[in-house]
Amino acid sequence: MTFSKFVFAPALIAAACLAGGTAMAAATVGQPAPAFSVTDTGGKTVNLADYKGKYVVMEWVNPGCPFVVKHYGAANMQATQKDATAKGAVWLTVSSTAPGAGDYKKPAELGKWMQQQGGAPTATLMDDDGKVGRAYGAKATPHTFVIDPQGKLIYAGAIDSKPTANPADIPAATNYVKTALAEAMAGKPVSTPTTQAYGCSVKYSS
Repeated sequence: MTFSKFVFAPALIAAACLAGGTAMAAATVGQPAPAFSVTDTGGKTVNLADYKGKYVVMEWVNPGCPFVVKHYGAANMQATQKDATAKGAVWLTVSSTAPGAGDYKKPAELGKWMQQQGGAPTATLMDDDGKVGRAYGAKATPHTFVIDPQGKLIYAGAIDSKPTANPADIPAATNYVKTALAEAMAGKPVSTPTTQAYGCSVKYSS
């Protein structure tokens, strides 16, 4: 299917891909972010505790999702990653797609895809068993979270305010991650700490 079909069939996309209301425990804004230890696409073990004292952004990804294609194809996600890391934040992209799913990418494949996109995360994590995603209550790709230097979750939800797969909507959207980081780094409370995530349902292992 071409990308244009994703763009011009929003109702079909919504029906097929929007994250559903599956019951799942979720990390709570204002509470400590769930700890984790998982390997990245290069086989290195990454622990959330390694980044205490820094802001951490977590982004759930599935390269086959049209909502992910929207943000990477328009270089919006890459720009958001670079903006965050330039300010000293850590950016962790997470794949919780089950190995048995049709659009699963092995570590080397996902790492290559990220490189081809010009992505700039600090690390791309392989959460094959879904433990990290379930701990955070990640329901969609892209679902995003922001953690403060004390390890507290300060934002959870959508990347931006336009829940479509159309890249033309990006310029007029509010980028919630950029806003949350800017406010928190300025010593202000995050004005919109939670939003409804949108995108394709995370394909967890059963």
